Amino acid sequence: MRWLELAWGSLRHLFLAVWAAIVIGPLVWVVVTSFKTDREILTDPWSLPQDWHADNYSRAWDVANIGGYFVNSITVVIPSVLLTLALSAAISYVIARFDFRGRQLLNAFALSGLLFPVFLALVPLFFLANDLGLTNSHLGLSVIYAAYSISFTTLFLTNFFRTIPQELHEAATLDGAGEFRIFLTIMLPLAAPGLVTMGIFNFIGQWNQFILPYVLINDERLFVLPQGMQYLMIQQQYDSDWSALFAAVTIVMVPTIVIYTVFQQRIQAALTSGALK
Repeated sequence: MRWLELAWGSLRHLFLAVWAAIVIGPLVWVVVTSFKTDREILTDPWSLPQDWHADNYSRAWDVANIGGYFVNSITVVIPSVLLTLALSAAISYVIARFDFRGRQLLNAFALSGLLFPVFLALVPLFFLANDLGLTNSHLGLSVIYAAYSISFTTLFLTNFFRTIPQELHEAATLDGAGEFRIFLTIMLPLAAPGLVTMGIFNFIGQWNQFILPYVLINDERLFVLPQGMQYLMIQQQYDSDWSALFAAVTIVMVPTIVIYTVFQQRIQAALTSGALK
């Protein structure tokens, strides 16, 4: 039986190694290719570059306007994530900590967004946003991003707030603290791991969002990164600046990879903590 355990363990490690290679390999190839010339990309796509051309990145940033799209994405995503966390935290706290008539209805309404895929609402969403003046607007896109992110964030934070001991709330009440003060000074700091986790999840999801800005933004100056990448790919049919395209892809990937790498342990700890409690 010992050899069976060793064989099974080796097979699992082999599977994980192959899976890691499948996931990491294309990313490494894109990064390496971003330093090549167009000729090297087309004639020998699998080799290392003869000279590492860092100027591809400056060309992608300035000429291909990836820098502008990058700033647009930051302008949209950061306010959207903050708005999502603020609204979801307030809703989750009320649902998790208070017992009142209609609580289940409020909970069902808050989570109803999980039932409808974004594609189902694109047409009515466009007309509604257009009537409200939210099309071709970074502010409008931030608000719509937040609206689509609130349901899942509320679901997660509600379970997180329920793990906080009720005794802390009672002690703060005896000390004369009001509900608003308890929420801001006690509950939010204790829920920080969950807020950080949801902030990272929402940032990654909204950073890579394509379909919503594609429908709501048609002014090239306001494009976010996923739109800008599509626009750049279409341009390659005429310009054939493939090295700048791969450099742009690398620039788009970097924030997501860096954020997940830096906060990986915090994400796993928060999710595990919520599951165990």
